[in-house]
Amino acid sequence: MDKPTFRQHISSQFNAELEDVRQRVMAMGGLVEQQIIDATSALMSLDAELAEQVSRNDAKINQMEVTIDEECSRILARRQPTASDLRLVYAIIKTITDLERIGDEAGKIGRMAKDLASQERIQENMREVQHLSRQVSQMVRDALDAFARMDVMAALNVARQDREVDREYEALLRQCITFMMEDPRTIRRVMDIIWCVRALERIGDHAKNIAEYVVYFVEGKDIRHLTLEAAEQEIQQR
Repeated sequence: MDKPTFRQHISSQFNAELEDVRQRVMAMGGLVEQQIIDATSALMSLDAELAEQVSRNDAKINQMEVTIDEECSRILARRQPTASDLRLVYAIIKTITDLERIGDEAGKIGRMAKDLASQERIQENMREVQHLSRQVSQMVRDALDAFARMDVMAALNVARQDREVDREYEALLRQCITFMMEDPRTIRRVMDIIWCVRALERIGDHAKNIAEYVVYFVEGKDIRHLTLEAAEQEIQQR
């Protein structure tokens, strides 16, 4: 049996409506990706102006979520989709919610960067934070690519990446705690960095959620509360 795709809809007009929504989701995802990059750049360079720009752009992401959600509601009311079409609309609604939350986390990093820029500078090592940011940015990009192609294997790979992000996050927390113990003067500054690291870890979680919605649409299987191994086994059995 063929897997459902964006092209298999009950009418050409319905297909056009869903394609328009898909394009809006990808545009929203592109802005969210840029927010992660800009927020991290503001953090690394302590650029208060760039951090302020990240905060302003968060309102754009919020508005995009509202617009797409309203269009999905109109599709549900007019078309009353069933089966894979209904799963697709559901996946889109859930995806934009997670994209909006990723935008919120990027906004937090921007606010922390602005706060750090006003504090006395201490030469803590930030390379690991930048590396974690690159990892979660790649997760978001891969999750959106899996969404665009409705690729289950690519979606499962995002879930695998989340494990590595969690390990990096825990290692960074230990490093930050050690840094504060060695020099108590850095506590306020390092706590702000910890909040940034936590926001990056949450971005990875939201990217994983998007990947899980792809699996739900294609396979009709909810894997949100399964281990990666159990999810892979469920899919292989279908």
